[in-house]
Amino acid sequence: MTLVGGLDIAWSVAVLPDGSALVSERNTGRVHHVPKPGTGGKATVVGRLPIFRAEGEGGLLGLAVAPDFDTDPVLYAYYTTESDNRIAAVPWSDGRLGDPEVIFSGIPSGRRHDGGRIAFGPDGYLYVGTGEAGDTGLSQNLDSLGGKILRITKDGDPAPGNPFGGSPVWSYGHRNVQGLAWDSRKRLWASEFGQNTWDELNLIEAGRNYGWPEVEGRQGNPDFVDPVAQWSTEEMSPSGIAVGPDGAVYLAALRGESVWRVPVNADGSAGRATRHLRGTYGRIRDIHFVGDRVWITTSNNDRADRLISLPLSAVGAG
Repeated sequence: MTLVGGLDIAWSVAVLPDGSALVSERNTGRVHHVPKPGTGGKATVVGRLPIFRAEGEGGLLGLAVAPDFDTDPVLYAYYTTESDNRIAAVPWSDGRLGDPEVIFSGIPSGRRHDGGRIAFGPDGYLYVGTGEAGDTGLSQNLDSLGGKILRITKDGDPAPGNPFGGSPVWSYGHRNVQGLAWDSRKRLWASEFGQNTWDELNLIEAGRNYGWPEVEGRQGNPDFVDPVAQWSTEEMSPSGIAVGPDGAVYLAALRGESVWRVPVNADGSAGRATRHLRGTYGRIRDIHFVGDRVWITTSNNDRADRLISLPLSAVGAG
């Protein structure tokens, strides 16, 4: 079932407490409000973020809502400007977005590898997946925001307990992070775009080095953290990820035009991955579990992308 169509790269979905959702449109900066399914309402454009859009991967990317949205109705958005990628707090009132207030800026931007996924963790802090913007040296540079997972407060300050003192950096050595999700054990999982060989699913630990550009995929080098699971780039190119009601990690695949299901074990290892929806909807950008349904967004860059609601069985979750 299509919840909203005609989108120009539906990049991210943020589900609100009332069961409705906000969807970002990468190429235009527009945000669409999708009523809760079954209410009979129609999707509407409720605001537009001041993006700079050129050829490539930048634009309006991740959206996130904090756990206290009911009492503090603010949307957080990650988007590209002429000089950087940044995060803004955007008030939500009377069904419209207000003026964005930039809380965090200076994330490297480029034609490629702009990262863009943001999500609130179980600890209430905002986690940010960034890319190295095509400059591979940034990933190992702890003074750069590129090629990292960041952890910040809602005001944009480094979160208490970060591993590198007053830095927002949580983990480093990443190439391009576009998926963040937590399981029931409060473990953070992240998807990682490889270069030519291996795409990755990583289990993220504070202060650890995930190897890019020194390694790609499993190398067994004790200086770096190996991925829990890996795929050829033809099979995957992972973007959004989610933990399903069965505890497995689900990855939306762009080049692979699929959803991959990865069972994960108590010790952090992975079971056998299975592939679902192969070629059915083209490139898949984001995935969420909402009630007894799974929502995916397509990313075919044809101005006809969609937010689609499917039964859990469509991705092997039920």
